[in-house]
Amino acid sequence: MTDHLDDVPETRSVDSETMLQLMRCGTLEVRGLLPWSSNYTFLADITDPATTLTTLGVYKPRKGERPLWDFPQGTLYKREVAAYLVSAALGWNLVPPTVVRDGPHGVGSVQLFIDADYDQHYFTLKDDHSGQFQRMALFDAVINNADRKGGHVLIDDSGHVWAIDHGIAFHDEYKLRTVIWEWVGQPLDPEQLAALEGLRQQLEPEQPLAQALGDLLYPREIKSMRSRLERLLKSGKFPGPLGQRSMPWPPV
Repeated sequence: MTDHLDDVPETRSVDSETMLQLMRCGTLEVRGLLPWSSNYTFLADITDPATTLTTLGVYKPRKGERPLWDFPQGTLYKREVAAYLVSAALGWNLVPPTVVRDGPHGVGSVQLFIDADYDQHYFTLKDDHSGQFQRMALFDAVINNADRKGGHVLIDDSGHVWAIDHGIAFHDEYKLRTVIWEWVGQPLDPEQLAALEGLRQQLEPEQPLAQALGDLLYPREIKSMRSRLERLLKSGKFPGPLGQRSMPWPPV
């Protein structure tokens, strides 16, 4: 489905732990810069020399991050990985596997490349994938995503919807900006509530998830995430926007 790549490796049969190990430890060779990114973002081949297992990854080095006034410099790549860990803990498979590792331009995040139809985005997909987007709306509320543009949504050739670009998330101050506001005030269903409750338990300080996030985020940011999650569970409803700036720009 990617017209500018004719050799995307087929890796859907690989289990998640094998994929994560490949992404952490495989040989990483940069193909080139990906267009339309505000930070330096590279497409890279990742190969295990012992097994010849190969995949494509999206490599975002810390050195290529554009400074922001409201996020600490050099932390965006860690937030990409934290978003994957929260997505995995929810069991919703929203964020492609993402790891911290060294590459040719230094330490950064590496995320599994999704071979997608890039003519599609949230506004073309929302009517046929409401369940996946409801989960994404809750996920964004939990991680305080400041940049859920319509183009930060991908659909692969199996029909699975993915969420990407989470470098400006997890701030301890409210910054939720998203195009997904269709379900404001509607009640959460039992599956959604159960997933959020499961995440709440995994964020207890002694749990592995909380400890892993402690290496990626500031303590105040983890505390704020717990508070957002508690409010969601207490209300049992999809949240609404706070303040005037609730949509990212541009929306796609």
